Amino acid sequence: MRISERIDATMAAAIKAGQGGVAPAKLAAALEYAVTPGGARIRPTILTSVAMACGDDRPELTNAAAVALEVIHCASLVHDDLPCFDDADLRRGKPALHRAYSEPLAVLAGDSLIIMGFQILARAAGDAPARALNLIDILGTRTGMPFGICAGQGWESEENIDLSAYHQAKTGALFIAATQMGAVAAGQEAEPWEELGARIGEAFQVADDLRDALCDEDTLGKPAGQDDLHGRPNAVASYGVAGAVKRFDDILGGAISSIPACPGEAALAQMVRAYADKLVPAGARGRSTVPGE
Repeated sequence: MRISERIDATMAAAIKAGQGGVAPAKLAAALEYAVTPGGARIRPTILTSVAMACGDDRPELTNAAAVALEVIHCASLVHDDLPCFDDADLRRGKPALHRAYSEPLAVLAGDSLIIMGFQILARAAGDAPARALNLIDILGTRTGMPFGICAGQGWESEENIDLSAYHQAKTGALFIAATQMGAVAAGQEAEPWEELGARIGEAFQVADDLRDALCDEDTLGKPAGQDDLHGRPNAVASYGVAGAVKRFDDILGGAISSIPACPGEAALAQMVRAYADKLVPAGARGRSTVPGE
């Protein structure tokens, strides 16, 4: 079974479980709306790829870890789009959840997905409870304070922003979770995989900054130019387009070099390169200025 099929099947089962019983119909529908369409599913794909590179001896636990991570990510998007944060109208080419279902249901859907993420891991513990506990701890660390995506969002309310900490928490946190959780699901230590996740996250942030500056709303499936609109620190503002592309390439090279020795090391490096080719917007290389400069 392909990685995407593993993720989709486990996701469908998790959402169905969250809609069971005598559930409020609108909130039940909002849960599914929040996770579909799935986008690139980059984080769970990286997690599963790392687990496979390390042997993947507990595939059901790997599947659970991948989907737990993805529902946390989807929850963060629902909350990011709320009027109190980005006030976004679109997400993945359709109305943001609060536009489609209302702000109260968006808050509840995001909260429910966060809880679901940890529930998925608890229910998948099976004959590997120590691994499951470690997975829960990693996911909690990279979701909350002080090292998770909540901290990343919190930095945007500070007058003085630590740019490195901001990027590591806002974007890098769930990529670190992806690499570490993939290793742990397959019975390996988490620590050697932190650098790879951090570097992938940093590269993704730079690529996202480039896409926000250079692509239109139709291409992104969400509002463009948000970094400039909200005055957020970003790589294009700091380095220009050409400098941001060079920064991306340097980070990518470091990411591949940081892959720990494992049976699937070569395949994992190929996967990282393949994703990198998709991340940088077409036409970015060779340009030296942001449009309008």
